[in-house]
Amino acid sequence: MRILVIEDEDTIAGAIAARLRSEGFDVDIADDGPSGVEAAERLIPDLVVLDLMLPGFDGFEACRRIQRHRRVPVLMLTAKDTETDMLVGLGLGADDYMTKPFSQRELVARVQAILRRVRDASEPAPSAVVRIGDIELDRAARRVRRADAEVHLTPTEFDLLVCLVAANGAVLTRDQLLRDVWGYRDGSGARTVDSHVRAMRRKLGDDVIRTVHAVGYAIGDLS
Repeated sequence: MRILVIEDEDTIAGAIAARLRSEGFDVDIADDGPSGVEAAERLIPDLVVLDLMLPGFDGFEACRRIQRHRRVPVLMLTAKDTETDMLVGLGLGADDYMTKPFSQRELVARVQAILRRVRDASEPAPSAVVRIGDIELDRAARRVRRADAEVHLTPTEFDLLVCLVAANGAVLTRDQLLRDVWGYRDGSGARTVDSHVRAMRRKLGDDVIRTVHAVGYAIGDLS
C-alpha cells in the first residue's frame, strides 16, 4: 500500500518514511501544501500523513483539496495541542490526528488502524436502518439523518456512533472504544476518543452521547 507523507521538516519526514517502509509500505514525501496536493492527485495514495503547519498553504487547506475529488484516509500531525485545531481537522475529513512529539510505534499503530477501518468499511454492512429518537442511522449507506436533515460524519465518527448504538445503552470505556473503533490494543489515544465525541456532539447535539464520569461513554437516552 502507498502512503504519502506531507511534512516540511526533513528529519521528521525521513524518520516517518523509514519506519513505514520498514513495515512494508511504499512511501513518498512532499514538503509543502501545493506539492502535497499535486502528489496526492498523481500518486493516488492509500493514506496521507499530513502535517498541519506547511509552507505554501497549511494542512487544513491541503486536506480540503486532497478530499475534494476522492475520499483519502488522512492522519493529521500537529504541534498545536488545541481542541479547535483537532476539531477543524476532523471536520475537513481527517480520520485521526497525532500531536508532536509522538513515537514511531504509535504512528504505525494508527496508520494500520485507519487502513483496517477502511478495509472493513468496504465489506457489506447490515441493511437495517436504526432509529433512536430523531436520529436515523443507515449502516449500509453509511448515512446519518437527524430531524430529516442529513448530518455529515467522518468515517471514524460514523463508526464510533455505530459502536455506541450497538451497545444498547451500555457504557463503553475509552479503552473498549479504542479497541473496537480504532483497533488500538495498548490503550493509547484516550484523548482521541474525547475529541471525536466533542465533534459528534457539535453535529448531532449534546444529548446524543452520554458521559459517565471516570468510566466512558454511552449512547444517550434519545427516546
